[in-house]
Amino acid sequence: MEKLTFYAVSAPEKLDRIGAYLAERLSRDVLRHRYGNVVIAMEALDQLLMACHSQSIKPFVESFLHMVAKLLESGEPDLQVLGTNSFVKFANIEEATPSYHRRYDFFVSQFSAMCHSTHQDPETRTRIRVAGIKGLQGVVRKTVNDELQAIIWEPQHMDKLIPSMLFNMQESEDLDRTPSVAGQDGEENPAALAESCFRELLGRAAYGNMNNAVRPVLVHLDNHQLWDPNEFAVSCFRIIMYSIQAQHSHHVIQQVLNHLDTNNKNTPRVRAGIVQVLLETVAIAAKGSVGPTVLEVFNTLLKHLRMSVDFELGEDSRRNSSTSASSGRGKESEERIVQNAIIQTIGFFGGNLPDYQRAEVMMFVMGKVTVPPCGLIASRCDSPPTPPPPPPSIPQVTSGFKSKSMAAALPPPFLDPLFSISLMEDSELRQLVFEILHNIIDRHDNRAKLRGIRIIPNVAALKIKREKISKQDVAFMKKHGQQLYRHIYLGCKEEDNVHKNFELLFTTLAILTIELANEEVVIDLIRLSIALQDMVLANEENMPMLIRCGIMALVAAYLNFLSQMIANPPFCQLVSKVIELRSMEAAFLLPEHIFRDNPPSRLPESLDQEDRLLYFQTADMAECLAGPGYNAERLSIPYVPQVTDLDRLSRRKSFVDTISLQVDIVSNSLPDKLAEEITFETLKKAIDTTGLEEQEREKRRQVMEKFQKAPFEEIAAHCESKANMLHDRLAQIFELTIRPPPSPSGVVSISSGHTQHQSVPVYEMKFPDLCVY
Repeated sequence: MEKLTFYAVSAPEKLDRIGAYLAERLSRDVLRHRYGNVVIAMEALDQLLMACHSQSIKPFVESFLHMVAKLLESGEPDLQVLGTNSFVKFANIEEATPSYHRRYDFFVSQFSAMCHSTHQDPETRTRIRVAGIKGLQGVVRKTVNDELQAIIWEPQHMDKLIPSMLFNMQESEDLDRTPSVAGQDGEENPAALAESCFRELLGRAAYGNMNNAVRPVLVHLDNHQLWDPNEFAVSCFRIIMYSIQAQHSHHVIQQVLNHLDTNNKNTPRVRAGIVQVLLETVAIAAKGSVGPTVLEVFNTLLKHLRMSVDFELGEDSRRNSSTSASSGRGKESEERIVQNAIIQTIGFFGGNLPDYQRAEVMMFVMGKVTVPPCGLIASRCDSPPTPPPPPPSIPQVTSGFKSKSMAAALPPPFLDPLFSISLMEDSELRQLVFEILHNIIDRHDNRAKLRGIRIIPNVAALKIKREKISKQDVAFMKKHGQQLYRHIYLGCKEEDNVHKNFELLFTTLAILTIELANEEVVIDLIRLSIALQDMVLANEENMPMLIRCGIMALVAAYLNFLSQMIANPPFCQLVSKVIELRSMEAAFLLPEHIFRDNPPSRLPESLDQEDRLLYFQTADMAECLAGPGYNAERLSIPYVPQVTDLDRLSRRKSFVDTISLQVDIVSNSLPDKLAEEITFETLKKAIDTTGLEEQEREKRRQVMEKFQKAPFEEIAAHCESKANMLHDRLAQIFELTIRPPPSPSGVVSISSGHTQHQSVPVYEMKFPDLCVY
């Protein structure tokens, strides 16, 4: 061997003839099963290959690869392992110049087949699989750095390479990922070796090759039904995300999103498995994801969330009457798994975004899940309405959100839809709204100190963090403060409120006081508290006694907190006096009594309005706040929540809302000449709700039937007439606003394009009365 090597190095031009001779001998020995001679010939080829690095080695390499191929297709395990080891040695040699004609298609196919070996002997099967994985690893190393071998990334090769690795990694999952198999070390473990090769392949993937590398993974998971359960799928994508270059992460996310779209009609558990895999990918890539990928992720997930909600509501099961109730319940529970997975993914992804993107994401999510007015109207009919999906994981998106300006954190496109959800009948939805507000408004993390509605004896001991309110936040409260107060007011009188609802309401009031309260806001919050107390005492809506006492306890707990926060001793004494008297004579008006774990059974049948000492009196508080800084005179102005169109569309049946809704219906249905003839009898009939629900239901049915059955031209003409009417009204308004006001000094006339002023004597000018002294 030494003489042969010396001869080959001295005369490299003879290498091709040496290689041809050895190949001929080896081929003959393989056919005659002279395996000892085969080993000697391969060893000679290996040593010559390692020793010679001249330009003349290329013909010799062809002979070498030809003999390796002979060994691999022989079917003898020992020869296959021998050929693989020789190929791996060759793969580690760095060639000075690329090869123009060499192809590795056969080796990819043969090594992939060895990775799937089903030999009866377990030890032999493991040896063959290990050899196949090493061979693939050698092919990867030999080709990825060769510019002329980019063909390895084409689908026909990736569809063999990657499933072979995943197949062996999957075997390890089935064996609970034991560190060694059959006494072999980690290097000879097919699963560990396959994972190492898989990581190396992905780490070498360039920008244009990512899709070809990820697609076979998804196909493999589909073919082997590995989405349910999806432990192996999750581990695969963890490996992918940690192996690829960070700038390619969005490629993987996009592939998983597309796969989710492809499987939108698949079983709920499969969809949930894909979403959980997506969660793993975005959890790793969220910090670096920027650009349109962010909103694309949210858009796709929200689309699938809405589809899942539709499936859960049983639209398909209603069409198919043969579906049993038990299977419907099973489907509903499985769809809930999908929804939870989507919500968790959205929340985690959004929670890891920078603040400037979080604000955009919150508005984007709220814009996708807003409650349409028709959904609110439908909640007044007898049949159960279609509940809109809650804002998915907005609390997770907003957690840790620190914005210097409330106007930036709560823009109207986000605030309005959020408050519209707070008008729904579901108490959990209302809780969700206030939790979202807490995440955004509480910029100094004071919520934990305020947890639990109670009479706090010493607020200073809580060591609450606060800063002076900024000018931007003052402007925000002037613009949106009434909207906040109104929803707190409406949220208090819901009959399905539970302990947690009152806790969140108390925390909301307290956080508003800490973060956004100047002297003007403090007065407004006190007015709101007195309005809640007066609403309970008047009880025009016949609220349950438990809710009435809960509101009273909420007012007491908040005023106790507020009085200590503004550090006004007379105000503190006044509040403490009322609370002390309640503890002795009316404990059911304090949170410690009414909000116990078991609701108190002994509640009064009515609240005595005449016992003034048990309630907070406006005049007494105005006297305490009469000092500098506070406009105590505003306390005498009763707080009245603003009534908006949203209330008229909601399911609230208060006295004022009913009148406004009825007057709207009457005025719209009567001719113009009769619309203003509203007498006492008309109002009396408007208040009478007998038969109103039946009329609304019939009217709604007619509208739905019209839009379902009417031809498109008729619907378009109907909408166009409304649009034309709106444009006409706007044109009238613009004409009135653009037209100059009459001037007492004369009129302006335009003739032949020239402006002429007609003067009027001063004594004939008509001045308004307010202008005359």
